[in-house]
Amino acid sequence: MNAVRTLAVRSLARASTKRVPIAATQTRSLNLHEYQSKDLMEKHNVVVQIGSSADTPEKAKAVADQILEGTPDADLILKAQIHAGGRGKGHFLKSGLKGGVKILNNSAEVEKLSAQMFGDNLVTKQTSEDGQTVNMVLVNKGIDITDEFYFAILLDRAVGGPAIVCSIEGGMDIEAVAEATPEKIVTIPIDILKGVTDEDCDQVAAAFNLSGDLVEKCRAQVKALYGMFCATDATQVEINPLAVATDNRIYCVDAKLNFDDNAKFRQEDIFAMRDTSMEDPRDLAAEASGLNYIGLDGTIGCMVNGAGLAMATMDIISLNGGKPANFLDVGGGATKDQVAEAFKILTSDQNVKGLLVNIFGGIMKCDIIAEGIVAAHKEVGLEVPLVVRLEGTNVEMGKKIMEESGLPIITADNLDDAAQKAVAALPAAA
Repeated sequence: MNAVRTLAVRSLARASTKRVPIAATQTRSLNLHEYQSKDLMEKHNVVVQIGSSADTPEKAKAVADQILEGTPDADLILKAQIHAGGRGKGHFLKSGLKGGVKILNNSAEVEKLSAQMFGDNLVTKQTSEDGQTVNMVLVNKGIDITDEFYFAILLDRAVGGPAIVCSIEGGMDIEAVAEATPEKIVTIPIDILKGVTDEDCDQVAAAFNLSGDLVEKCRAQVKALYGMFCATDATQVEINPLAVATDNRIYCVDAKLNFDDNAKFRQEDIFAMRDTSMEDPRDLAAEASGLNYIGLDGTIGCMVNGAGLAMATMDIISLNGGKPANFLDVGGGATKDQVAEAFKILTSDQNVKGLLVNIFGGIMKCDIIAEGIVAAHKEVGLEVPLVVRLEGTNVEMGKKIMEESGLPIITADNLDDAAQKAVAALPAAA
C-alpha cells in the first residue's frame, strides 16, 4: 500500500540529525510504476538510465538489442514492474524464479527471463503472500556505480511545505538505516517561497560527501527533481539509489513517485497512468462508494464515522487484546447503501472474524445508522459476530431498531465495553 509506504518514509525524518519535526500523517495517493516514474523524470530533465518498458518478451528483447547496438558490452538490467519495493530479493509464486531484478549481458537472456516473469506473481517483503502480477518489465542499460545514496522529497505539514530527506546509505532498506544509524539521515526543510536554493543543494551534497564538479551535478539533479515534484503535484519523490557512476554523472537508478489525489483535475495525464490491477480490490470498492478504507492484518473489522474515532477504536481494540483488521471511516453522512457496501468490504477479508461498529450520531443520526446496519446484516448474510456501539442523536431509537430486528447484534454502552465484547465474541481459533 502506497499510503503505508509514505507514512514510513515520512517517519524517517524523526531520526535526522536536523531538528525538524515531520508529521506521520496518513495519505492516499496515486502510485506509479518505476518505468512510468522514469519516463516522467526524463521529461523534467532528471538524469536516468537509457532504456524502456516492454509488455511482451519479444518487446523486451527489442529494447535490449537497441541498447546493445550502441554499447555492445553494456550490462542489461531487467526489472519486473509491480507496486512494491524489495523486488531484487523477491521470488515468483508460480515459477519459483528468484529475484525480480536481473543483471544480464545478452538480449536472448532478457527475452527468456522476462517470459518467466510475465503473468507470474512476484512476492516481496512489501506485498501480501500472494504477491503482485507482473504485466510489464523495464530494460535499462547498466551503469558502473561508485557510490549510492538515498534521496526523497516529501510534502509535510509539520514544516509547512516540502522537505528533503537524504542519506549516504543508499541502495539499502532506508527504514533499517533509520533504526540502526539515524545520524546518517539528514532532513532539509524547503522554503516554499524560495524553492530549492543552492545552499539546500549543497547540504545534500555535503550529506553525500561529494566534491568537485559532482557538487554542481548534484545541484542540477536536486533542482530538477524538486521542479518535477512541484509541477506534478507530487506528495513523494523517492530515489533509492541516487547513484554516482564511473562516467562521473549522477543517475536516478530506482524511483517511487506518489501524487496528490486532490490534484487529479490538474494532472489528468499522470492519473491516466494509474494501474488499478496493483491495488487492493477492497480499496477500489471503498473509493467507488465514497468510503475511506485501509486494510490491516487483524481479525476485528471496524466501521466508524470520523478518522479520530476510528483511530481511537483501533487503539481500544488493541488495548483489550484484539487486533483491528482495518481502518474504515464512513464519514459524517453515510447512507444505508454505503453501510451495506462497508459490510461487504469488511467481510471480504477472510481474516475478519468479528465486526465492531462504533458510530457517533451527529449529522449522521443513530436511527438511520441502525436501519442501515439491520439492512446490511440481512443483505450480506453476516456470519461473524457483530458488536455495535451507538452514541448521539436518536441513540435510543437506534438501539430499539436493532433490538427489534431479531438479528444477533451485540450492543454496547461505551467504546471500552464494545471493544471487550468484540474481542470476547471472536471464535477461539481467532
